[in-house]
Amino acid sequence: DVTLRFGTKTLFSDVNLKFVNNECYGIVGANGAGKSTFLKLLNGDIETTHGEIIIPKNERISILEQDHYKYDEEMVIDVVIMGNKKLYDIREEKNKLYQKSDFTDADGIKLGELEAEFLDMNGWDAETDASKLHSNLGVDINLHYLKMKELENNDKVKVLLAKSIFQNPDILLLDEPTNNLDINAINWLSEFIINYQNCVIVVSHDRHFLNTVCTSIVDIDYHKMTLYKGNYDFFVESNLLMQKQIKDANKKREEK
Repeated sequence: DVTLRFGTKTLFSDVNLKFVNNECYGIVGANGAGKSTFLKLLNGDIETTHGEIIIPKNERISILEQDHYKYDEEMVIDVVIMGNKKLYDIREEKNKLYQKSDFTDADGIKLGELEAEFLDMNGWDAETDASKLHSNLGVDINLHYLKMKELENNDKVKVLLAKSIFQNPDILLLDEPTNNLDINAINWLSEFIINYQNCVIVVSHDRHFLNTVCTSIVDIDYHKMTLYKGNYDFFVESNLLMQKQIKDANKKREEK
């Protein structure tokens, strides 16, 4: 029963949908219909006007960030690892303890606990895993240890995309993921999503991409959200058929 309003404007009302694993959902609709806003709602960036979004406990959710300048002062490889916040925080806390000049016994105990947790999370493979993602998306190895502000915009997009998928989230939210990507990166991302066993929800104007990766389409129209099984082409055919049926029914009514 999710409803979202901004002042007197209603984006959508009384929405009842369930998103499950092993599915990729494409969110479509006219410009201004609320597609990107819907992803922010799922991510918890904004609250519903009415109704609730239920995410199972301990499920990890990740969203492709749109602010290309947010991490300008951070090292490229570190930004990807930030995709797993818990792992990144442990790594930072460890490094601070190692740099302490007045290292105490309590610090030693704490460091031992952090090292054990870091090992359990495969922390020592983090940079290697981040580098693999970069390579798959076409980010040159020479850029991995630069600051984000030194990168071209298309490389920043790839880094933020790598960050969003780094922790293998249970729910992956992608807003226009193919923007500024070259064909090789798009092909790799498409293959990644097709083989991804968790839940993916994507907003895109790239019809070929939606056709390739989506197993279902959610259409935002007239404040309602309707789920269609199948890819984008199947959704278009279903929509045209439904419109024809409505027109035929209206015509019969008028003739009668």
